[in-house]
Order: sequence, then C-alpha cells, then structure tokens
Amino acid sequence: MADWQEITGGITAPRGYQAAGITAGLKPSGLPDLALIFSDVEAIAAGVFTTSQVKAACVEYCRQRLQAKQSARAILCNAGQANAATGTQGNLDTIESALAVGQALNIPSESVLLASTGVIGQRIKMDALRSGIPKVVAALSETGSDAAAGAIITTDLVTKSIALETTIIDRPVRIGGIAKGSGMIHPNMATMLAFVTCDAVVSPHLWQQMLARAADRSFNSITVDGDTSTNDSLIALANGQSRTPAIIEWGAEAEKLEAMLTAVCQHLAKAIARDGEGATCLIEVEVTGAHDELSARQIAKTIAGSSLVKSAIFGRDPNWGRIAAAAGRAGVPFEQENLQIKLGNFLMLENGQPLQFDRAAASAYLKKASLGAYLQQDTVLISVNVGNGYGVGKAWGCDLSYDYVKINAEYTT
Repeated sequence: MADWQEITGGITAPRGYQAAGITAGLKPSGLPDLALIFSDVEAIAAGVFTTSQVKAACVEYCRQRLQAKQSARAILCNAGQANAATGTQGNLDTIESALAVGQALNIPSESVLLASTGVIGQRIKMDALRSGIPKVVAALSETGSDAAAGAIITTDLVTKSIALETTIIDRPVRIGGIAKGSGMIHPNMATMLAFVTCDAVVSPHLWQQMLARAADRSFNSITVDGDTSTNDSLIALANGQSRTPAIIEWGAEAEKLEAMLTAVCQHLAKAIARDGEGATCLIEVEVTGAHDELSARQIAKTIAGSSLVKSAIFGRDPNWGRIAAAAGRAGVPFEQENLQIKLGNFLMLENGQPLQFDRAAASAYLKKASLGAYLQQDTVLISVNVGNGYGVGKAWGCDLSYDYVKINAEYTT
C-alpha cells in the first residue's frame, strides 16, 4: 500500500502556492495560453531538461539560472510558440519575459523560471506576452491549478494534474503537479512540460537528486513517437511551508518524500503517454529478471517505443513476436531460453518456447483496453522476464493509430 493519499488541488494543493492560466492571445485558436505558478516564499528549485543539442531559449535560461541559484518563486509558461531555434532575439525575448514577471510580482527576475511550448522556430508574440503578464499575475489564486493546467497544453486532448499527501514527522506534506504533452514524446526527455510543487523542507542537493531519479522512472520512461523535443522541461519547487524539520540527508523521511515525488511524476508521465496523439490505449511494459534496474528499463523502453509493437496493439493483434524482437534489440544481454512474454494474463512464451494461447481472447483483451475508462481500464499490460536478476523496470507508451499521421502531417498547416 502506498504511504500517501490522493487529494484535490493540483499544484496549489501544497501550502503557499498560487497559480493562474489566462488567454493572452499567443495561440491562434484563442484558447488559454499563459500560465503562472507562484510561491509565497522563495522555494528550493530543481530541474531536468531536454538532452537535445537544439534547445529552446527558455531551457538554456533555466539551466543557467539553476546553476547560479537553486531557488525560485515563479514559473511562467507560454503556449503557442516554442521560442526554439530563434537565435539571439529569442534569447533576448526570454530575458525580457523574466524581467517583466519579476517587475509584476515585485521579485528579482533571478527568481523567475520560464517554459515555452508550441511551434519550433517561432518567437514568442511579445506584445501579447507583455500585456498578458499583468493579467496572469492578477488572476493568481490558491485554486488556480486547473486554469494553469489548461493554459500550458497544445495538442493535448486532456489536462494532466495530480496531488498527493503524506505525513512526515507528524505533519502533512503535499506534492502537486501538472503536465502537458501528447506528441514528440520520447525518453531524455519526452514535447513535454511538467511543473511540480511541494511544501516540504528539503536541501537543494537532495531535491535535485530526487527529481532526477523520479524523472528517470517516469518521464524518461515514456514514449509516443520516438521524437525528443527542444523544450522538454521538468521543474520542481519545494517551499518548506509544511513546517516539517528539514530533510538534509538520506533517510526514512527522504525516502518517503522521493517515493511520493516519483508517484506524482509517474502519474503525469502515464497521462502524457495515454494522451499520445491519436492513441486509443496506454501500454505499460514491465521487465523483470534483468541484471539491474537500468537494464530492465532499457528493454521496457525499447518495447514500448517499437512502432511494430505499437501498431500491433492498435490493430488488436496479439503478435508476441514483435515484443520478443524489440526486447532482443534493446542492447541488453540476456539468454534467449530465459525469455518469457505475457500480454495481460495470456502467457505466450515460456523459457524461450512459444505456447498455445487463445488468440481471439487476447485480441478481445486489446480491444477492451481501447474502450476502457481513462487511466483506469485502458491499459494494455506487457510483462517480460529475461532471467533471474534483480533488475525490474517499467516503461509506458501508447498504440500507433492512423490519426497520429494525420495530426502531425497537418501540424503547422
């Protein structure tokens, strides 16, 4: 049993946070497109960002800011323009954005972090942003999480939000999160943005370590289409307003906090994978018996990212051969005669030998998942064992449908 419970409130569930989301005129659609998250006090800040060599101006800005100072009070996110591959002017727009937010909130611009999402190669519509910043500041609210979650999405069909609460040294501690993403999703990182708030007291070093490990077990373990974005950002704030004793070294309290942080990130990551462009179901791959966790995750990610596996799931075809082939090319050594594959409860391969199974029933299992309730009964489970090792790893993806091509073929037109 998890040592926490789900609560309402998203990123404003932890103490001392406000959020807002407005329509500033950045998106041609006229939908909400500017979000702000604000901590009442300076918060410890950590971040994990895209590994792409082509990075958006906001990514470079945040990396530099966090290297200089591991704290922040505000996160501004615009949707509509990625401000990636926009040269010197894109960098200047980012700096101006931080200055404007700082002035509107009466805080140093160094306490402002930034994120952008939208079409690569397009600068932020600065006139709209300039006029929108005072409005989004005025809209800040302790119940503004849903509005913020709605203002950061682009091709997403649903918003993504979660909040959990646990007890640390007899006091409640909460972590909330929102995210966006449904296409251009692949590990390291997957176009996705995620923002996490926490009211625990934790050292900067530990918070960054926790976030990096949580990212590896969540956002770096999902795939939709094999493409990594220029703007991927995971930013987490911890403002200490729970008034618990400071967590400054590894121990039971740190372990509990990281476990809850990982659970928040995994929920958001699975929501992104399930909302994959054109997807009809979530795919969860669990690999056991590997030498270590990293090896297990590598095999799981390869299977979840296989276009042939994803296409078979969409076609309701229980073709375990594609799963075996993907596992075999993951770059992780294992003995073929140890390989076991299950689809749901259907055992298809044991000790490297094919087994008879009810193909019609297995196909019906895949179809049922495509009709299941969102993030409840809509998950296809693939279980793979590769040996007797202690390594266990999971990855998440989605099926590959006709609509994925249609959506992305017409993205900028």
